[in-house]
Amino acid sequence: MRRWGRAAVGVLVLGCAALALRARWHEAGAALAALSPWTVAGALAAAMAGLGAQMLAWRALLADLGSPLPLPVAARVMFVGQLGKYLPGSVWAFVAQVELARDRAVPRRRGAAATVLAIAVTLTVNLLVAAVLLPLSAPEAARRWWWVWAAVPLLAAVLHPRVVTWLLHRAGRLVGRLRAGSGPELDRLDGRGMAAAVAWTLASWVPLGVHVWLLTAGVGGGWGSWAPAVGGYALAWTLGVAAVFAPAGLGVREAVLVAALAPVLDPGSALVVAALSRLVTTVADLLWALLCLVAVGSPPRTRAER
Repeated sequence: MRRWGRAAVGVLVLGCAALALRARWHEAGAALAALSPWTVAGALAAAMAGLGAQMLAWRALLADLGSPLPLPVAARVMFVGQLGKYLPGSVWAFVAQVELARDRAVPRRRGAAATVLAIAVTLTVNLLVAAVLLPLSAPEAARRWWWVWAAVPLLAAVLHPRVVTWLLHRAGRLVGRLRAGSGPELDRLDGRGMAAAVAWTLASWVPLGVHVWLLTAGVGGGWGSWAPAVGGYALAWTLGVAAVFAPAGLGVREAVLVAALAPVLDPGSALVVAALSRLVTTVADLLWALLCLVAVGSPPRTRAER
């Protein structure tokens, strides 16, 4: 019965993701058709590579917490679970990822901790990328986005392994799920996983930056538009994640990216880039999930599910 319920939820999630893809196509399909096929293919491949590197960051954190997963299994958990962000609400991707990891013998608390830490690492690295690149786009960008510089060291301090472990234990005690002195899975956080996660997340910005830069250049931004394109996209991604009221940061990400691209594009063209990027990343999400569903088998059924 539980397996049938999971199948029904999976169909619902895929349906919502397909509806989101259809909406993105109506927004940006004409602009996409006007671009060079090589530009589109390059942007899609780059987006998939960037998402793959972010999956490796989450996997490194999970292993450091005590639950290493084989690469194909980690990819299936991550990318299938991520489709939950296309459901109404902002928590379903988190819930789906934790539950899919639990099917692979990862305790819920450990899976939740790894996902929360991966989000924190992503936000910190994103802000770092934005803080470095946005001032290169225009002289006034440093004044407009001054708070980005201020936030980076604060978030970086929070990511120290000792601080992270203390925060996780504290949060667990506050919700009554983890008693003081227990939870050996959290005591295993020794910093190697955090360092690997930061490295993989930084590496992800090479292809992610290429994807948005190709789209920006393709609509008239020029090949020298890489700094505002990549820095703006990093900031837009961060604020989109922080806007929990918006599914997958819808609306927020686009508004921030349009503002960041102002030095190189007019508002209309910048909005086209935002819509194109949303379409490309939606396709990348679906392709990763479908590849993992086809290539990686489901976990064996338990006695209760038979």
